[in-house]
Amino acid sequence: MDHWSGPLAAVTRFFFIHFQTHPMNATFQRLALALSLVLAAPLSFAQGQSAETLIQKRIQERIPEVGRIDEVRKSPMPGLYEVLVDGTELFYSDAKGDYLIRGEIFDTRKRSNLTQQRANELLSIAWKDLPLKDAFAIKRGNGQRQLAVFADPNCGYCKKLEKELQTLNDVTIYLFLYPVLGPSSTQRSENIWCAKDKGKAWDEWMLQGVEAPKGQCDTSAIERNLAFGRKHKITGTPTLVLAKGTRIPGFVTLKQLEEAMK
Repeated sequence: MDHWSGPLAAVTRFFFIHFQTHPMNATFQRLALALSLVLAAPLSFAQGQSAETLIQKRIQERIPEVGRIDEVRKSPMPGLYEVLVDGTELFYSDAKGDYLIRGEIFDTRKRSNLTQQRANELLSIAWKDLPLKDAFAIKRGNGQRQLAVFADPNCGYCKKLEKELQTLNDVTIYLFLYPVLGPSSTQRSENIWCAKDKGKAWDEWMLQGVEAPKGQCDTSAIERNLAFGRKHKITGTPTLVLAKGTRIPGFVTLKQLEEAMK
Protein backbone atom coordinates (compact mmCIF):
# COMPACT_ATOMS: atom_id res chain seq x y z
CA MET A 1 0.00 0.00 0.00
CA ASP A 2 1.24 3.49 -0.82
CA HIS A 3 2.13 5.52 2.28
CA TRP A 4 -0.23 8.30 1.13
CA SER A 5 -3.36 6.20 0.64
CA GLY A 6 -5.93 4.94 3.13
CA PRO A 7 -7.80 6.53 6.06
CA LEU A 8 -4.68 7.29 8.09
CA ALA A 9 -3.18 9.16 5.15
CA ALA A 10 -6.37 11.19 4.80
CA VAL A 11 -6.09 12.27 8.41
CA THR A 12 -2.46 13.27 7.92
CA ARG A 13 -3.31 15.24 4.79
CA PHE A 14 -5.93 17.06 6.85
CA PHE A 15 -3.30 17.99 9.43
CA PHE A 16 -0.91 19.09 6.71
CA ILE A 17 -3.49 21.31 4.95
CA HIS A 18 -4.74 22.65 8.26
CA PHE A 19 -1.18 23.57 9.21
CA GLN A 20 -0.89 25.70 6.07
CA THR A 21 -3.82 27.91 7.07
CA HIS A 22 -4.12 27.67 10.86
CA PRO A 23 -1.52 27.95 13.61
CA MET A 24 -1.24 24.75 15.73
CA ASN A 25 -0.69 24.40 19.42
CA ALA A 26 2.11 22.15 20.71
CA THR A 27 -0.11 19.07 21.24
CA PHE A 28 -1.55 19.34 17.74
CA GLN A 29 1.96 19.63 16.29
CA ARG A 30 3.20 16.54 18.12
CA LEU A 31 0.23 14.48 16.92
CA ALA A 32 0.74 15.57 13.32
CA LEU A 33 4.45 14.76 13.53
CA ALA A 34 3.80 11.30 14.99
CA LEU A 35 1.35 10.43 12.20
CA SER A 36 3.79 11.62 9.57
CA LEU A 37 6.58 9.45 10.98
CA VAL A 38 4.36 6.36 10.97
CA LEU A 39 3.47 6.88 7.32
CA ALA A 40 7.03 7.67 6.32
CA ALA A 41 8.45 4.55 7.99
CA PRO A 42 9.29 1.57 5.75
CA LEU A 43 6.91 -1.36 5.73
CA SER A 44 9.40 -3.53 7.58
CA PHE A 45 9.56 -1.04 10.46
CA ALA A 46 5.77 -0.87 10.65
CA GLN A 47 5.68 -4.66 10.95
CA GLY A 48 8.38 -4.69 13.60
CA GLN A 49 10.79 -6.51 11.27
CA SER A 50 14.38 -5.67 10.47
CA ALA A 51 15.35 -5.28 6.84
CA GLU A 52 17.44 -8.45 7.14
CA THR A 53 14.44 -10.49 8.34
CA LEU A 54 12.17 -9.05 5.68
CA ILE A 55 14.66 -9.80 2.89
CA GLN A 56 15.15 -13.40 3.99
CA LYS A 57 11.42 -14.01 4.35
CA ARG A 58 10.49 -12.54 0.99
CA ILE A 59 13.22 -14.26 -1.01
CA GLN A 60 12.50 -17.64 0.56
CA GLU A 61 8.79 -17.24 -0.12
CA ARG A 62 9.18 -15.93 -3.66
CA ILE A 63 12.19 -17.93 -4.88
CA PRO A 64 12.46 -21.07 -2.73
CA GLU A 65 14.71 -22.71 -5.32
CA VAL A 66 17.49 -20.21 -4.54
CA GLY A 67 18.51 -22.50 -1.64
CA ARG A 68 18.98 -22.21 2.10
CA ILE A 69 19.57 -18.62 3.19
CA ASP A 70 22.09 -18.71 6.03
CA GLU A 71 22.50 -15.01 6.66
CA VAL A 72 21.45 -11.57 5.47
CA ARG A 73 23.58 -8.58 6.37
CA LYS A 74 24.48 -5.12 5.10
CA SER A 75 27.02 -5.15 2.29
CA PRO A 76 29.87 -2.62 1.97
CA MET A 77 27.73 -0.75 -0.59
CA PRO A 78 25.09 1.51 1.04
CA GLY A 79 21.53 0.32 0.48
CA LEU A 80 22.60 -3.14 -0.65
CA TYR A 81 22.34 -6.28 1.48
CA GLU A 82 24.44 -9.42 1.24
CA VAL A 83 22.48 -12.69 1.07
CA LEU A 84 24.51 -15.79 1.94
CA VAL A 85 23.10 -19.01 0.46
CA ASP A 86 24.19 -22.57 1.31
CA GLY A 87 27.24 -21.40 3.21
CA THR A 88 29.28 -20.03 0.32
CA GLU A 89 27.12 -18.49 -2.44
CA LEU A 90 26.78 -14.71 -2.37
CA PHE A 91 23.83 -12.71 -3.67
CA TYR A 92 22.76 -9.12 -3.09
CA SER A 93 19.33 -7.59 -2.46
CA ASP A 94 17.65 -4.24 -2.01
CA ALA A 95 16.23 -3.39 1.44
CA LYS A 96 12.80 -4.87 0.64
CA GLY A 97 13.84 -8.16 -0.95
CA ASP A 98 12.20 -7.16 -4.23
CA TYR A 99 15.38 -7.51 -6.28
CA LEU A 100 18.02 -10.23 -6.10
CA ILE A 101 21.40 -9.65 -7.73
CA ARG A 102 24.12 -12.15 -8.54
CA GLY A 103 27.42 -10.46 -9.28
CA GLU A 104 30.49 -8.84 -7.79
CA ILE A 105 31.08 -5.56 -5.98
CA PHE A 106 34.29 -3.71 -6.75
CA ASP A 107 35.69 -0.88 -4.65
CA THR A 108 37.05 1.48 -7.32
CA ARG A 109 38.90 3.56 -4.74
CA LYS A 110 40.94 0.63 -3.44
CA ARG A 111 40.82 -1.31 -6.73
CA SER A 112 39.64 -4.38 -4.84
CA ASN A 113 36.99 -7.04 -5.44
CA LEU A 114 34.91 -6.96 -2.26
CA THR A 115 32.85 -9.98 -3.26
CA GLN A 116 35.95 -12.10 -3.79
CA GLN A 117 37.38 -10.97 -0.46
CA ARG A 118 34.17 -12.03 1.28
CA ALA A 119 34.14 -15.35 -0.58
CA ASN A 120 37.72 -16.02 0.53
CA GLU A 121 36.70 -15.29 4.09
CA LEU A 122 33.80 -17.75 3.87
CA LEU A 123 35.94 -20.45 2.27
CA SER A 124 38.85 -20.12 4.68
CA ILE A 125 39.89 -23.20 6.63
CA ALA A 126 41.54 -22.73 10.02
CA TRP A 127 44.93 -24.41 10.02
CA LYS A 128 44.12 -26.14 13.31
CA ASP A 129 41.17 -27.84 11.61
CA LEU A 130 43.29 -29.53 8.95
CA PRO A 131 43.74 -33.28 9.64
CA LEU A 132 47.51 -33.21 9.09
CA LYS A 133 47.83 -36.87 10.10
CA ASP A 134 46.07 -37.73 6.83
CA ALA A 135 48.67 -35.89 4.73
CA PHE A 136 52.36 -36.48 4.12
CA ALA A 137 54.88 -33.71 4.68
CA ILE A 138 57.49 -32.47 2.22
CA LYS A 139 60.08 -30.23 3.88
CA ARG A 140 62.25 -27.76 2.01
CA GLY A 141 64.92 -25.55 3.58
CA ASN A 142 64.19 -24.75 7.21
CA GLY A 143 60.52 -25.74 6.75
CA GLN A 144 59.29 -22.78 8.82
CA ARG A 145 56.46 -21.75 6.51
CA GLN A 146 53.44 -24.01 6.17
CA LEU A 147 51.28 -24.86 3.19
CA ALA A 148 48.58 -27.49 2.62
CA VAL A 149 47.80 -28.78 -0.87
CA PHE A 150 44.83 -30.95 -1.89
CA ALA A 151 45.81 -32.64 -5.15
CA ASP A 152 44.77 -35.42 -7.51
CA PRO A 153 47.64 -37.40 -9.12
CA ASN A 154 45.86 -37.26 -12.50
CA CYS A 155 45.25 -33.50 -12.38
CA GLY A 156 47.18 -31.61 -15.05
CA TYR A 157 47.13 -28.34 -13.12
CA CYS A 158 48.39 -30.17 -10.03
CA LYS A 159 51.41 -31.34 -12.04
CA LYS A 160 51.95 -27.82 -13.27
CA LEU A 161 51.72 -26.51 -9.68
CA GLU A 162 54.19 -29.17 -8.51
CA LYS A 163 56.84 -27.72 -10.82
CA GLU A 164 56.32 -24.33 -9.19
CA LEU A 165 56.49 -25.79 -5.68
CA GLN A 166 59.89 -27.35 -6.39
CA THR A 167 61.53 -23.94 -5.97
CA LEU A 168 59.46 -22.81 -2.97
CA ASN A 169 61.98 -22.54 -0.14
CA ASP A 170 61.81 -22.77 3.65
CA VAL A 171 58.42 -24.45 3.68
CA THR A 172 56.72 -27.60 4.90
CA ILE A 173 54.11 -28.74 2.40
CA TYR A 174 51.37 -31.03 3.68
CA LEU A 175 50.11 -32.98 0.69
CA PHE A 176 46.55 -34.29 0.95
CA LEU A 177 45.82 -36.94 -1.66
CA TYR A 178 42.43 -35.98 -3.06
CA PRO A 179 41.44 -38.31 -5.92
CA VAL A 180 38.35 -36.86 -7.59
CA LEU A 181 39.04 -37.65 -11.25
CA GLY A 182 38.09 -41.30 -11.37
CA PRO A 183 39.20 -44.82 -10.35
CA SER A 184 42.75 -44.48 -11.68
CA SER A 185 43.21 -41.40 -9.48
CA THR A 186 42.18 -43.44 -6.47
CA GLN A 187 44.53 -46.30 -7.38
CA ARG A 188 47.49 -44.00 -7.91
CA SER A 189 46.74 -42.16 -4.66
CA GLU A 190 46.67 -45.44 -2.76
CA ASN A 191 49.97 -46.55 -4.30
CA ILE A 192 51.64 -43.27 -3.37
CA TRP A 193 50.22 -43.38 0.17
CA CYS A 194 51.53 -46.92 0.66
CA ALA A 195 55.02 -46.09 -0.65
CA LYS A 196 57.89 -46.17 1.80
CA ASP A 197 58.83 -42.61 0.85
CA LYS A 198 55.55 -40.89 -0.02
CA GLY A 199 57.13 -37.57 -0.98
CA LYS A 200 59.57 -39.24 -3.38
CA ALA A 201 56.82 -41.37 -4.93
CA TRP A 202 54.68 -38.26 -5.41
CA ASP A 203 57.46 -36.25 -7.03
CA GLU A 204 58.49 -39.09 -9.35
CA TRP A 205 54.94 -39.50 -10.62
CA MET A 206 54.02 -35.82 -10.88
CA LEU A 207 57.31 -34.66 -12.44
CA GLN A 208 58.59 -37.71 -14.33
CA GLY A 209 55.55 -39.94 -14.85
CA VAL A 210 57.12 -42.81 -12.90
CA GLU A 211 54.37 -44.93 -11.33
CA ALA A 212 54.62 -45.92 -7.69
CA PRO A 213 54.47 -49.71 -7.29
CA LYS A 214 51.25 -51.15 -5.99
CA GLY A 215 51.33 -51.42 -2.24
CA GLN A 216 49.23 -52.80 0.60
CA CYS A 217 48.45 -50.57 3.56
CA ASP A 218 45.66 -48.76 5.36
CA THR A 219 44.38 -46.16 2.89
CA SER A 220 41.47 -44.88 4.98
CA ALA A 221 43.22 -41.51 5.20
CA ILE A 222 42.31 -40.91 1.55
CA GLU A 223 38.63 -41.51 2.29
CA ARG A 224 38.85 -39.11 5.21
CA ASN A 225 40.43 -36.50 2.92
CA LEU A 226 37.49 -36.82 0.54
CA ALA A 227 35.02 -36.49 3.40
CA PHE A 228 36.86 -33.43 4.71
CA GLY A 229 36.81 -31.90 1.24
CA ARG A 230 33.09 -32.45 0.83
CA LYS A 231 32.45 -30.85 4.19
CA HIS A 232 34.49 -27.78 3.26
CA LYS A 233 33.32 -27.71 -0.37
CA ILE A 234 36.67 -28.39 -1.96
CA THR A 235 35.37 -29.05 -5.45
CA GLY A 236 38.53 -29.00 -7.54
CA THR A 237 42.25 -29.60 -7.55
CA PRO A 238 44.66 -28.22 -6.78
CA THR A 239 43.35 -26.39 -3.74
CA LEU A 240 45.85 -24.69 -1.46
CA VAL A 241 45.38 -23.63 2.15
CA LEU A 242 47.77 -21.14 3.72
CA ALA A 243 48.76 -21.13 7.38
CA LYS A 244 46.55 -18.07 7.95
CA GLY A 245 43.54 -20.04 6.68
CA THR A 246 43.25 -18.47 3.24
CA ARG A 247 42.13 -20.90 0.56
CA ILE A 248 43.49 -20.61 -2.99
CA PRO A 249 41.57 -22.64 -5.57
CA GLY A 250 43.38 -23.67 -8.74
CA PHE A 251 46.86 -23.20 -10.14
CA VAL A 252 49.05 -20.29 -9.04
CA THR A 253 52.56 -19.30 -10.04
CA LEU A 254 55.43 -19.29 -7.58
CA LYS A 255 55.40 -15.49 -7.59
CA GLN A 256 51.66 -15.37 -6.78
CA LEU A 257 52.08 -17.93 -4.01
CA GLU A 258 55.01 -16.10 -2.44
CA GLU A 259 52.96 -12.91 -2.41
CA ALA A 260 49.99 -14.67 -0.81
CA MET A 261 52.17 -16.26 1.88
CA LYS A 262 53.66 -12.96 3.03
